[in-house]
Amino acid sequence: MNSYRTVTLACNNDVIRTCKVVIRSGKTGSICHISKGVASLLTRAHASAPRREEPPPVSDSDKRPNLRAIDLARKIRQEKQKGNATGGGSDAAVLNPSVPVSQLQKRVIELRQFTQQLQNVHPNVLAKHLHRGLILPHPELAVVNKPYGVSVQDGSSNKNNISEVLPILAKMMDGIRAGSQLHVCLGLDKETTGTLLLARTEEALDYVQNLHKNHQVERKYWVVAVGVPVPSEGVIDIPVIEREVTGAQPHFKMGLSPVYRVSDGGEGVTKVRANRQAQGAVTQYRVLDSSNGCSLVELQPITGVKHQLRVHMAYALRSPILGDHKYSHWTKLAPQKLPDGVLRRLGLEQSKARYLPLHLHARQLTLPEFKGQSDITVSCPLPKYFTSTLRRLQIPIPDE
Repeated sequence: MNSYRTVTLACNNDVIRTCKVVIRSGKTGSICHISKGVASLLTRAHASAPRREEPPPVSDSDKRPNLRAIDLARKIRQEKQKGNATGGGSDAAVLNPSVPVSQLQKRVIELRQFTQQLQNVHPNVLAKHLHRGLILPHPELAVVNKPYGVSVQDGSSNKNNISEVLPILAKMMDGIRAGSQLHVCLGLDKETTGTLLLARTEEALDYVQNLHKNHQVERKYWVVAVGVPVPSEGVIDIPVIEREVTGAQPHFKMGLSPVYRVSDGGEGVTKVRANRQAQGAVTQYRVLDSSNGCSLVELQPITGVKHQLRVHMAYALRSPILGDHKYSHWTKLAPQKLPDGVLRRLGLEQSKARYLPLHLHARQLTLPEFKGQSDITVSCPLPKYFTSTLRRLQIPIPDE
């Protein structure tokens, strides 16, 4: 049976015409028949309709921006300047409150920033800082509290050192009096803090240096050591020599040059021939207290060899000073490797251990019977990062 229905024919959403189609019903279903005229009309309309052009495929190379070498260099320079402005990776953590930073990490970062500022500020600013740390106002001597990271002498051309600002410091101490001068009597390393002895006259300078030459100046240092020396008190008498370390990073560092070695049987020691280039080094030490795998040790050098205290602690007592990245390894230059328990106490990760400052503090200085007078003894307070480390390690500060 046939039926008729009216349908609307369209192509590309455009109506062509409305016509009738025949629908035949059979056993297998319904069949729709379109007349030849309508079919030809559809064919012509489809051929004449405008075709939509598909966009050409975009390759991965076309997606990437066409950067020139000068653009890439400018981008790297801008990123470097941005990093310097924010202080770099770990410093940015302090500036960004959303980054979790422990109190010790924050203090270490602040100390490094403060040190960099002291090295690059105007000499008058450094002189004022030293003047505020004046400990011993003596007619012929002066003792200042040396800050961390500032060289006493031989500073680079673009950084400050204490010797260069001594004329300014002398005027601050004596006003505009003519002939004011200061001289460094006993120097300290760049990373060492504490008592720095200055002479206000050349006569006092010669007198103190003569005392030091005869080992009459008593100097005591406090260090935080990684480990506990055994025995807890003693004297180290092992010469020190400068050696070249070969490898991926060739460098020079001080090392031990013992004159005795253990016999083959292990029952005694045998004296060996001393190296001519080695210098005699004697250090008296005493463990003041210890906790959590670290210790507070008092060192009294009898001699004054370069890096003597650091070498004796690291290689003779096997207890390197905390923050001593130079002598914690012999064959390489790398940050100090700290035990997991110490890292947990300090609130640090091993990757941040390289920022730890050297915990070596010139605690006390004694001049015996200075020019016929009584002994002069001066003690210097510990820096904040030093006391913070002791608190975290639960090492009490001895009362003196």
